[in-house]
Amino acid sequence: MVHFFNPITEEHMNDLLARAIAAHGGLDRWNTFNKVTATVVAGGGLRPMKGLENDPNPRERTVTLHEETTFISPFGQPDWRMAFTPDRVAIETSTGAVVSERSNPRAAFAGHVLETVWDPLHNAYWSGYTIWTYLTTPFLMAMPGFQVAEIAPWQEDGELWRGLRARFPDAIASHSQEQDFYFGDDFLLRRHDYHLDVAGSVPVAQYVHDIVEADGFRFPTRRRAYVRGPGRKPIRDLLLISLDLSHFRLTT
Repeated sequence: MVHFFNPITEEHMNDLLARAIAAHGGLDRWNTFNKVTATVVAGGGLRPMKGLENDPNPRERTVTLHEETTFISPFGQPDWRMAFTPDRVAIETSTGAVVSERSNPRAAFAGHVLETVWDPLHNAYWSGYTIWTYLTTPFLMAMPGFQVAEIAPWQEDGELWRGLRARFPDAIASHSQEQDFYFGDDFLLRRHDYHLDVAGSVPVAQYVHDIVEADGFRFPTRRRAYVRGPGRKPIRDLLLISLDLSHFRLTT
């Protein structure tokens, strides 16, 4: 089942969220589009720990903005693609024939720890909700069902970043139900903290860099996620995820 949402509004936004959304391109303009596509090269240590190889080839990742769906192509084989919703994940051929699929995919992670081996459908589900979360931040926090509050700021590299804690609704699949987002003086995203529930709830600190503008919106082109250690500090030797993103384009 795909969960549909009405266009997001400013009715329940606090001041920091409103400023962050404005800095990233604005809510009114966001609501005029339905999809965003980016070219992504992924790396890091998580997939190898899961028994999967990192593929250095770029992939097209498309997400819908007002419902949680993701499409990745190619996926696994040159003529395969991946289709994700919170309730179902599938690997298909380019003609739409199902190679493999899984309903209620979150349940397949029960009992997993960081080193638990994944099959291709585990990877597909994780990849689907991950890129949807990233490409819709910070706008997703204004969607119905999200509970958002400002938290204590975080000081790093001589800067003070204001923070938002978002509690995700049950209908949205993501890393964890509570996630923290930190913004600089320009109200652009700097850091994203969460627990990786599908891998034993390991705490993660993700940094974003090199923000570019596309179709009037601002997107980070580099994301680096590290295991988060004591004092909420990243363990730089434990890089879980690296994403290099480019060629952002939005469509109606």
